[in-house]
Amino acid sequence: MEEDNIAVGLDIGTTKIVAMIGRKNEYGKVEILGIGRTKSLGVHRGVVNNITQTIQSIQQAIQQAEANSGIDVKGVTVGIAGQHIRSLQHSDYITRNDVEEVIEDDDIDNLCNQVHKLVMLPGEEIIHVLPQEYKVDGQSEIMEPRGMSGGRLEANFHVVVGQISSIRNIGRCVKNSGLELNGMTLEPLASANSVLSQEEKEAGVALIDIGGGTTDLAIFKDGIIRHTAVIPLGGNVITEDIKEGCSIIEKQAELLKVKFGSAWPGENKENEIVSIPGLRGRDPKEISLKNLSKVIHYRAVEIIDQVYLEIKNYGHDEQKKKLIAGIVITGGGAQLKHLKQLVEYVTGMDTRIGYPNEYLAGETDKEIASPLYATAVGLVMDGLERKAFDKAERIEQEELENPDNVEQPAETAMEHNVNGVTEESPDTEQNKGIPEQPNQPARPSRNVVEKWFDKLKDFLDNAE
Repeated sequence: MEEDNIAVGLDIGTTKIVAMIGRKNEYGKVEILGIGRTKSLGVHRGVVNNITQTIQSIQQAIQQAEANSGIDVKGVTVGIAGQHIRSLQHSDYITRNDVEEVIEDDDIDNLCNQVHKLVMLPGEEIIHVLPQEYKVDGQSEIMEPRGMSGGRLEANFHVVVGQISSIRNIGRCVKNSGLELNGMTLEPLASANSVLSQEEKEAGVALIDIGGGTTDLAIFKDGIIRHTAVIPLGGNVITEDIKEGCSIIEKQAELLKVKFGSAWPGENKENEIVSIPGLRGRDPKEISLKNLSKVIHYRAVEIIDQVYLEIKNYGHDEQKKKLIAGIVITGGGAQLKHLKQLVEYVTGMDTRIGYPNEYLAGETDKEIASPLYATAVGLVMDGLERKAFDKAERIEQEELENPDNVEQPAETAMEHNVNGVTEESPDTEQNKGIPEQPNQPARPSRNVVEKWFDKLKDFLDNAE
């Protein structure tokens, strides 16, 4: 039985589908309980193009994860990616009726809801509305407007847009696999959560997630997501180039890339040769590793150039937008030899490989703490956050419905009865309207993404 503190991340990629089951341990780290991985059939460049095959792959991955963990999976948090994803910047404002009343969650929700009224291209819908800086009555660079007074509330937004048909198809695949859809997250955001530190997000960093069909980019500065992009090229195009250039089958091309491939041709000597078995009794084929590296190099440079163009579009050259922490590469493609050096050479920015080990429990299998599973780990983390939020919301609702029957937690009781002196609860009449103390952060409101997600669930439930 799936417990309340356990979450399942489902990464539906172009080359693989990963189901990962995890929970938070007593130290706040994510403990991976089980993992299932199958070849992805029916997905092209992050978009489902064969629902039946995708359902079969999802079911196989879930069965593997269940067998490894002994947990019955009911619901999953799914990643959204694909070449249909794009982002834009938008500013909006609302005028508040009561200037004396402090700004609350409802005001921020109203502002976010207004952004959802933006007219998109036919077939597109807003997926994420991510507020950046706020303005209150013209006062700019406000990160947290709650508790402030003002008549005009403005904000800059990072808006992520995608094709609604592609998103609904992912939802259908999950539902038809016999699973409940607990949440959807943009895959670059999930990967960022698992491999980036808060310090990097504050300093400014570009996360490049190189998958099989697409390369995802997420740029952070001052702790806020500033830019996202999906480039429709990934590790598969490199494999395809090797297959065509060396006249071998795809399976051999993938093995060559993983075992002997390098993004830096200068590393290989002219006389380094690998022999590939011939098909059905044909003679073996000899391939120069230098030529192999040249094929990989040209395509890798093309992918990096496109990513760097997006970084320039964000405005990396401006002093205020400088990415001090440089670039972090993750995803399966990050395992390509000498890719880090090539990225540094092309962009001139400090680069490191992103491993999702910072947030994982110490005894986690080394294979799981690989860039390959960065998105899956991020989806598990997102699922755990959603469950914690829902639990807190449920408790709050119960307290509102039964105020007399709610027992005071032991820790709170101890705090209120230090040295025999009973402190008044912050919920008493005279304390209403006083902001919470810094050591008691306010719980975030149910945001617009959750409401959009509920609409998607209703659509899937009512679909035939």
